[in-house]
Amino acid sequence: MNNDKLFLRKEFQLAWANKSVFSQVKSITGDVFRDKEGRRTLRFDFQNHSYFLKYHAGIGWQEVFKNLIAFRLPIFSARNEWQAIQFLEKLGLDTMTLAAYGEKGWNPAKRQSFVITDELTKTMSLEWVGEQWQSQPPTFQTKQTLISKLAHISRVMHTNGINHRDFYLCHFLLDESFASHNTYTEDMPIYLIDLHRAQIRKKIPERWLVKDLGSLFFSASRVPLTSRDLLRFMKQYSGLPLRELLQTQSDFWKHVQQRAETLLAE
Repeated sequence: MNNDKLFLRKEFQLAWANKSVFSQVKSITGDVFRDKEGRRTLRFDFQNHSYFLKYHAGIGWQEVFKNLIAFRLPIFSARNEWQAIQFLEKLGLDTMTLAAYGEKGWNPAKRQSFVITDELTKTMSLEWVGEQWQSQPPTFQTKQTLISKLAHISRVMHTNGINHRDFYLCHFLLDESFASHNTYTEDMPIYLIDLHRAQIRKKIPERWLVKDLGSLFFSASRVPLTSRDLLRFMKQYSGLPLRELLQTQSDFWKHVQQRAETLLAE
């Protein structure tokens, strides 16, 4: 059974016509951010445009067994990432833009795959933004709108069956123009990135919801947030009136808090 996949946007179709696509991808050079466990991540320039490449050369059976023994789901290929990007796009959430992806081989330990996305230029992480608030507090409206937007993104993802598994503020990107005026409006995009470990299914088990939200709360530990800010997020995320939320979901949010505290203690 052939499970090979290939998508090339026009610029790569033209440049790699009648060539071995995987040989072309494997030979790409640029600024390397990761190169281990069979996965290489780099930024590169092509025809006056900048991209990010994640290339998977196969992790080998030793790495597969090491992950399984540690009760971790191994990431075999880049398919996870491009499927998650397409899923978020269908949900109307801002994320990376696909330029190319491919996969070949049936053996999960030797499967070759890649994903190429446009570089998100002139952006900054919400982790950095939140830390700046310690010395440059935002307006009440800006903080409220950003919290609501993050809660909306989280709710849409989770209610539609996708959890991130690395759900930290550093993986949310905002246009860097925000830094000059420290004002956020609802129409400004927030891009969710680094989706290679995301999981998609009909319904997410509660423990994975807790892990996502606990990671998000942990990453916001250096952001000057009040208890009202946290309650605002919880209310927006749950879609419930505050009183009903506290009556019916208190145990769930205690588990989220415990998850965040565990990460802080590590």
